[in-house]
Amino acid sequence: MGLMDGKVALVFGVANRNSIGWGIARRLHEEGATILLSYAGAALEKRVRPLAQQIDCDFVEICDVTSDEQLDVVFDKVRERYGSLDVLVHSVAYANREDLGGRFVDISREGFSMALDISAYSLIAMAKRAAPLMTEGGSILSMTYFASEKVMPRYHVMAVAKAALENITRYLASDLGPQGIRVNAISAGPIKTLAAAGVPGFRTMLRYSEQAAPLRRTVSADDVGNTALWLASDLGSAVTGEVVHVDAGYNILGLTLTEEDLEKL
Repeated sequence: MGLMDGKVALVFGVANRNSIGWGIARRLHEEGATILLSYAGAALEKRVRPLAQQIDCDFVEICDVTSDEQLDVVFDKVRERYGSLDVLVHSVAYANREDLGGRFVDISREGFSMALDISAYSLIAMAKRAAPLMTEGGSILSMTYFASEKVMPRYHVMAVAKAALENITRYLASDLGPQGIRVNAISAGPIKTLAAAGVPGFRTMLRYSEQAAPLRRTVSADDVGNTALWLASDLGSAVTGEVVHVDAGYNILGLTLTEEDLEKL
């Protein structure tokens, strides 16, 4: 028997085989969950459908998460076909490239609003629709990053969006807790994904994280998938409102220099 036998999990944000959302979907499937997938745009369909076939998923729906109408369509289809939902995974984020590089004070009003809408408010919109389907309780997960807590170069508007996402996580956990619905966020270290490719200097960030993190390695979508399994299953039944770091220990550091670096000073 698997930890997720009989459970239905809806995953938003799979773009390709490197996506964090895909790592989570695959891990939940391995433990018996029925996986439902939603992707952001028509251009991604040719990448997502072959992945869906690998996990016996025949529920693959396009959805613009800024559209209440499109969200309604997806969740109505879940209700009509499955009747209930056990797990919701929000692995969605987007910002204009020009609002990630340059100076923080140059973030545009329009870019700020869009990044917050797609990357943070969409969690509220999804949770509002998922909660009535979680008749036996459930688990809602979102993906965040350490830039929500400390300044990270060039992350700019997305850092603000992730900070909002984490606060939304806490408020949703409080709001939905009486229904037995747990809401948590996973703060993953840098991972090579399609979204990460849009962050200026990401490759340098990845190398530096590997050198500085206590475990001296980067993390993978599989690492995140394992943590998501814990939070989505009964193993995490008393955990809610948390931001769980999966970053090889990077977040505990006050000074991100290695012993070798210090000897050179």
